[in-house]
Amino acid sequence: MTHKNKHLLIIGAGVEACEGIKIAKSMGLKLIIVDGNPNAPGLEMADWRIIESTYHGQGILSKTQALINMGVSVDGVIAMCADVPLSVATVSNALGLAGLSLESAFLVSDKLAMKVKLQSEGIPIPRFADVSDKSILTEQASAIGFPLIIKPVDSRGARGVQLIDMASELDSAWELAAKESPTSRVMLEEYLEGPQFSTETLVDRGHYYTLGFADRNYEWLPRTKPFIIENGGDAPTGVNANIKAEVIATVERAAAALGINQGVAKGDMVYTDQGAKVIEIAGRLSGGFFSTVQIPLATGVNFIEKAIKLALGEQLSNEDVSIKQQRAVAIRYLDLPSGKVIHIEGVSDASSEPGIEMLKIFIEPGSIIYPLANHTQRTGFAIATADDKAMAITRAQTALSKIKVVYEATNK
Repeated sequence: MTHKNKHLLIIGAGVEACEGIKIAKSMGLKLIIVDGNPNAPGLEMADWRIIESTYHGQGILSKTQALINMGVSVDGVIAMCADVPLSVATVSNALGLAGLSLESAFLVSDKLAMKVKLQSEGIPIPRFADVSDKSILTEQASAIGFPLIIKPVDSRGARGVQLIDMASELDSAWELAAKESPTSRVMLEEYLEGPQFSTETLVDRGHYYTLGFADRNYEWLPRTKPFIIENGGDAPTGVNANIKAEVIATVERAAAALGINQGVAKGDMVYTDQGAKVIEIAGRLSGGFFSTVQIPLATGVNFIEKAIKLALGEQLSNEDVSIKQQRAVAIRYLDLPSGKVIHIEGVSDASSEPGIEMLKIFIEPGSIIYPLANHTQRTGFAIATADDKAMAITRAQTALSKIKVVYEATNK
């Protein structure tokens, strides 16, 4: 199916969005691209630019309608690796385009509402409690038990998410979580022991195709606590086929329960002694270059292309959702001490290491590196492929070891 006469509205034009925008461009689509930052790199590929906060759905809709009034059609809308489902739904519903209902977009934007809905539908989830009223914090924490997770109800990038071992840590943890919530709402969750997974599912008219499946890596947790910072992930999974199948069945049931029947469902999942459970579901393409780079490398499926077809209201073929290969893929992040950066060396050598498919550094001379408290502070990564998972991990780690950072001396 040709796309040369179709127009796609893309919300988000940051660094992570660029890979997806390139794919949209390669499909022959004309692109209307939205970002609040007029210097966002993805805007360079736009046929029409809209400078508006990606979180301001009504503002995006108003400016989109202005373009429509000028004769620019809009055939689909998608967020490119940006967690803005309500903005997407505001536009798609107003224009009668494919995508989430406003109710579903709200459910995947509000972690508390999501948990309430999943619980009511019988989907296995951790025990949870709304503690936006701080006066019930200790009581609810005792009911759930330690260790537990405290998090903002409506934030992103692991901001304010903390693993708490004892009651004495609750007060300060609540304050941080509330600060990171746009609505000052906080919730508690049971901490679930077991391997965690990232999943990504294409959803075509209520049919679910989970092509993305990777093991999440939390080796940094002992030293980043209370903050929960993921150091990448890898595929194929290390668990057996039965566990993988149960996780996939659970994430697809959860997506259906949340009303995700057209588009993409991103799952944060865990396998416990009681079986697979849902941590969170997002109704969008994942970040971390999972949907744009890792899934295609692992499966041979251009995941972004299929997600765009869904946003345009097109039906996927069996060929579209058939896994073509099983290649080992790993992503690992730079692990750097705090300080002010003076000089960075070894990037070219690191990029040239065998099996390195992508390497990006997010710091430059003058950058200040802080102790990790959320995912937005990670300083760079390498994605590697190999014939087996252990080698893919080793290749990513070897490449990152080539990066040398010189820091400004501190006076003690």
